[in-house]
Order: sequence, then structure tokens, then C-alpha cells
Amino acid sequence: MSSTPLRSPALRPHRMKKDESFLGKLGGTLARKKKAKEVSDLQEEGKNAINLPMSPASVEIHPEDTLLEENQERTVIDPTSRDDPRFKELVKVLIDWVNDVLVGERIIVKQLEEDLYDGQVLQKLLEKLADCKLNVAEVTQSEIGQKQKLQTVLQAVQELLRPHGRALQWTVDSIHGKNLVAILHLLVALAMHFRAPIRLPEHVSVQVVVIRKREGLLHSSHVTEELTTTTEMMMGRFERDAFDTLFDHAPDKLSVVKKSLITFVNKHLNKLNLEVTELETQFADGVYLVLLMGLLEDYFVPLHNFYLTPDSFDQKVHNVSFAFELMLDGGLKKPKARPEDVVNLDLKSTLRVLYNLFTKYKHLE
Repeated sequence: MSSTPLRSPALRPHRMKKDESFLGKLGGTLARKKKAKEVSDLQEEGKNAINLPMSPASVEIHPEDTLLEENQERTVIDPTSRDDPRFKELVKVLIDWVNDVLVGERIIVKQLEEDLYDGQVLQKLLEKLADCKLNVAEVTQSEIGQKQKLQTVLQAVQELLRPHGRALQWTVDSIHGKNLVAILHLLVALAMHFRAPIRLPEHVSVQVVVIRKREGLLHSSHVTEELTTTTEMMMGRFERDAFDTLFDHAPDKLSVVKKSLITFVNKHLNKLNLEVTELETQFADGVYLVLLMGLLEDYFVPLHNFYLTPDSFDQKVHNVSFAFELMLDGGLKKPKARPEDVVNLDLKSTLRVLYNLFTKYKHLE
């Protein structure tokens, strides 16, 4: 007898289980796709908020730079600014300066934002520069402890700088947040205040994107941050003179001035069988300046008063400083240039010093 086979009831649970498994997998896949889309949309929102208002070149934004709390902000330096030779030089000069100051502390800074953000190095730097001792914990691992240390250090910096109402260009949060622009502003200010024996590159600016979160949405603005101006302004010498005008508006006449000064100094240095061909380099160690002053004032300078063959930056600064003292003794005004400027091959500073000598002693045969 033939009959239609009955489906085994035992197969139904198996089919249902298979269906449920399929739906479950489908649901999980949809959920994952939805989650991935949310993350993608969030990153896209961040990039659009930053890149759309920009001029053709866009800034590469890391996802973490767009994950902000309400009213929080973050800055991103434009890659073209990071690649600017003057910006790189500024960073290098400041790193070398910090390491020179802290050489006795066995501290070596390699990356400013990674090594200075927690306040430890800044504490040692300020204590060394200001010859003081800050009342802070030596080592702090927690974020709260680091920010407390930073607060103490930056408060001490503010009291030293006394900005007279000017807004400081750094905060505890920006330094601790590894904001390189804020850290550079701080170090430049310290270098200027303590008259660091370094040559900061002039007119260094960076383009930065400021990302803010307001009412749940990301907003961006583009700002030019000026990190350095001119040496005269940074070091407190705001008055302009003929050499500023010469460098800014008549650089073609610079060679004429240099030739006149070379002729003047060689007329006297030739008496010692010495000759100058490069003003900015051959006066940088101070030896020719000291000898020239002796020749111009007609006296012998004892060799124990200066380094005849200086082999360090400090020895060169000593020589130039000693030459400046001889100039004051000879009735000249205090040079506008710093000894460190001359040692650092700053042509404008060297020309100022030599021109003062030329003005007073050009009548000598």
C-alpha cells in the first residue's frame, strides 16, 4: 500500500533551529553593518567639518582628534607647516636648548609634546633657569597629579613673565593635551625672558585647524599662529635703526656696507698680519673684536683676559662680552646686540657692532 510519507516531527525543530540561526546571523550582520556605518559616519562627519571649509589641501585627521566632549577643542597643525624648514629649525633649536640647560639632570628631550606634557621636564627646566625650587611631587603617574604639577609650574612661569594683562598662549589642558603649538609658545617665551644663548628663527608661523564640539556637532576654524617675530622684538629691542631699513628695503646696498667695514677693520688688523674676508663668521668667536679694540685704542690686551683659541660656545661669548667691556671703556655706548647674537653668526648684530667702531675710529690712520 502506498501512501504519502509523513514528515518526521523530529525534522521540524531542526528546520526551526536552522531558520533561527539564519535570522540570528542576518540580524548580527545587520547590527555589525549598522555599527560600522555609525563609526564611518562619525569619522566622515569629523573629516567634513574640518576639510570642507579648507582651501584645496586638506589636513589628515586622526579619528581620536574628532572624538571630543561637549565644548572641548583640539588643534591640528597643517602638514605643510610641519614641513616648513623654519618650523623644523625652531623645534630643533628649542630641543637643543632644553637639553643644554638640563644636561646636568641627565634628561634628554627628543620630542617636545611627548616629553614635556606631564610637567616633569618643565619643572626641572624652570628650576634650572630661575635658580629656584618648586614645591611639587617629584614623580606623578596619575593624570590629576600631572595636571596639579603643571598648574604649579605654569603659575610660577606666569609670575616670572608677568604678562601685564596679555593672554597667555598656553594652558594646563593644552600642555597636558600635547598641544605642540602651546608648548612652543611656552618655550619661546621662556627663551626670551631668560635671554637664552640661542638664535631663534624669525617670522615662524603655523597654520592650525581648531576643532570644537558645540551642541553635539563638530565645528572647525583655521588660524595662523605666529610663534616668533624678529630677534629685536623677541629680545625686547623694539627700536628700529638704519640696519633694519637696510635689510628690509635695500638689501642690494648690503654688500657696499660690508665692503666698507671689511676695508676699515683690515686696515687695523693687517698690523698683526690678520685679514678678514667674512664679517659674520670671523668675528663670531670674539678674538678679532678684542684685538681690534686694542689696536684702535692703542694698547696691548693681556692674553689671559680672553681665549685666544676658544673651543666652546661659552668661551666665545666670554670673548665678545669682554670686547663689549673694552668698547664701553673706550667711550662707546653699550652695543644693541647681545654677545650671543654675534656668536650665533647674526650678521645684522655683527654689522651694528662694527659700524659703531667705524663711526668713532674711521679717522684713524
